[in-house]
Amino acid sequence: MTLSTLRVAIVGAGPAGIYAGNLLAQSVDALRRAEGPASIDAVEIDLFESLPAPYGLIRYGVAPDHPRIKGIVTSLHEMLDAFPEPGAARRTIRFIGNVEVGRDIALDELRERYHGVILATGALRDATLDIPGVDLPGSYGAADFVAWYDGHPDVPRTWPLEAASVAVIGNGNVALDVARVLAKHAVDLRTTEVPDNVLAGLESSAVTDVHVFGRRGPADIKFTPIELRELGEVRDVDIVLYDEDFEGVDPTAAANNQLKVMLRTLNSWRGRPSTGASRRLHLHFWHAPIEITGDDRVDGVRFARTAPDAAGTPVPTGEVRDYDVQAVYRAIGYYGTRVEGADFDERRGVVPNVEGRVIGQPGLYATGWIKRGPVGLIGHTKSDALETVGHLLADAQSGVLTDAAAPGCLGGSQGDVLDLLDDRETAYTTWDGWQALDAHERALGENHEHVRERVKVVARDEQVEISRPGVLTR
Repeated sequence: MTLSTLRVAIVGAGPAGIYAGNLLAQSVDALRRAEGPASIDAVEIDLFESLPAPYGLIRYGVAPDHPRIKGIVTSLHEMLDAFPEPGAARRTIRFIGNVEVGRDIALDELRERYHGVILATGALRDATLDIPGVDLPGSYGAADFVAWYDGHPDVPRTWPLEAASVAVIGNGNVALDVARVLAKHAVDLRTTEVPDNVLAGLESSAVTDVHVFGRRGPADIKFTPIELRELGEVRDVDIVLYDEDFEGVDPTAAANNQLKVMLRTLNSWRGRPSTGASRRLHLHFWHAPIEITGDDRVDGVRFARTAPDAAGTPVPTGEVRDYDVQAVYRAIGYYGTRVEGADFDERRGVVPNVEGRVIGQPGLYATGWIKRGPVGLIGHTKSDALETVGHLLADAQSGVLTDAAAPGCLGGSQGDVLDLLDDRETAYTTWDGWQALDAHERALGENHEHVRERVKVVARDEQVEISRPGVLTR
């Protein structure tokens, strides 16, 4: 049975969800041109987001001094802005923000109203580091710190920055972001979109030394060349490396050109003389964390010195090293965000699926990090979405998805999902609302004493009020 109009809900309006929605619309258009009237005639997509604003990881997971990466917002904006809003003659895609699936509406209620549901919720929590002392005050997950400096509405407005010496555990881009923001002088962030409360917190920071630790060697770093290069360009910060970590490392034998570039960068820093900068950023390799020490709060971190075995796997050498630090940031990866009503693989932190089809739940799909785990760059979500959307369309064409699964979701017996949210007095936001919030933040930036592209509104209620005036007091 072929559907005349395919109705799909996407849970998550970050890059993964937006890419999926855009590719689905494009794919239906291509199918219609290729197959004519016998194909799916139209697609109607509702994009649900638990936050009042779209863009997910781009808005709340990328450091504020990375305008190049945040420029992806422009392309995502164009994807959404190309479609008409509710009320237009032909409704194609809608943004429905400030709605958490599992709290404001059940996943089963979505599945009753749509032919297919795509989960694109990403990974918002820190992966677990199972060592003694990890729960001591002064031990922080990188995801929480990133959320704070990016102005996420659901984290505290203040952050403790009394530590002079700080450890960052991890050898990926998030570890570099955390280390760079900690080491950077707040004055050098004044022209970014960093919220004012974050700027004030960073201005009071006591940090002098930031130590980044990886359990593998320099030839196994998971950075990207641009991220690494930016680290060496931070004003009034000396980069400190240790010759012992580079013994036996041959840049010419690197596995790929990117790694060769990064090893050359690291080697060039080894020869730099100290400038007497007020802050230092230390890069340590071959260190595996075994304990965070302290009685009432963090006062140090203990590592096992490692070396590669015959297979190249880092193994303890028997040497143990202690470092005096007053705070530890764990940047060892993220963990998937469970959606109530969908099966979840606790070990991997993903929804169990085969190429995007959720196992045992026909009509339910996954894309992005909740599909494959929190690995890869933002651009990798495009290929994820293409695979998932391809299977959804194949299921629609083969009869797996039928109108019986979604009886009149837009105006039929179930009614429009917005009517249900209105009945529950859910303060949802729309694309028009995001445009109002976007304009408001840009105006704040233009009028700020340090002119910025925008000044981000942090409080959730304030975002909603700007997006939909009066909805919280109706």
